[in-house]
This record gives sequence, C-alpha cells and structure tokens, in this order.
Amino acid sequence: MTDNQLTIFYDGNCPLCSLEMQRLKEQDDKQNILLIDLHQANFNEQYPHINVDKALAILHGEYQGKLLLGLDVTHRAWTLVGKGWMVAPLQWPIIKPLSHLAYLQLAKYRYPISQFIYKRFGIGIKQCNEGTCYDKPNDTNNRGK
Repeated sequence: MTDNQLTIFYDGNCPLCSLEMQRLKEQDDKQNILLIDLHQANFNEQYPHINVDKALAILHGEYQGKLLLGLDVTHRAWTLVGKGWMVAPLQWPIIKPLSHLAYLQLAKYRYPISQFIYKRFGIGIKQCNEGTCYDKPNDTNNRGK
C-alpha cells in the first residue's frame, strides 16, 4: 500500500455504484485506488473495522490511515485520478452541506434510482434478481434458475 492509495468500500449490488467505480478505475492509471465490494465473501473477516451496515448507508473509504465518508471519498478518489476539478465544488463551504444532504438521499434510494435510470436511459449496469435475468421488459423470467 502506498501513501496515495485510497481504499473504497462500495455496494457492488448497486448498479450506479458499480458503474461509478468502473469509470473511476478506468481513470486510475497509477493504481492508487483499491475497490472493495462490501458483499464479497469474508468481508467481515478481512475488514473487521468496517461496519457493513454503516458502509451501505454512506460510502466509506480509507486514505492515509483515516476514514473518509460520503462525498469526501468521492472527492479524494477523483482527485487521485486527476479529475478533482470536476468534484471540487463538493468541498466548497456553502455547497458541501447541501451536496452532502443530496448525497444521503441518493444513497438511501440508490436501488430504485439505479433501476429507473437503467430502464429509462440505459445508463448503469443491469442487475439480476435472485440469480436470474429478464430478457423482456415485463420482467418475465425467461431464463429460469
């Protein structure tokens, strides 16, 4: 681990979260970001200091021995890949508390928001329910389990 490494603990079951992490890693030429899916096997054994329920409620990250939360993780991540200017306003004094409140709402409703954005605009990563994917828009299970 380097001084510039950021570990992000993200919800791999969230299509928008997974898409953002994928886009972030595409920009991570220096390999400064380590992505850890909160749903991976043995997570609690490997990261006992991270409370999964809290990390599912608000994005968690570790940078230089410190715990970062929410938009502070986002800001640090995009800064490390050289795109900090895109998220810099999230740290401005008047905007930071408002953007944090907006983030908390987005995080709370990320599954229905992800589903809506995917269905309406085709943006995101399609998720499957209970090990099955649906081929038709009426969500009829055409593949079986």
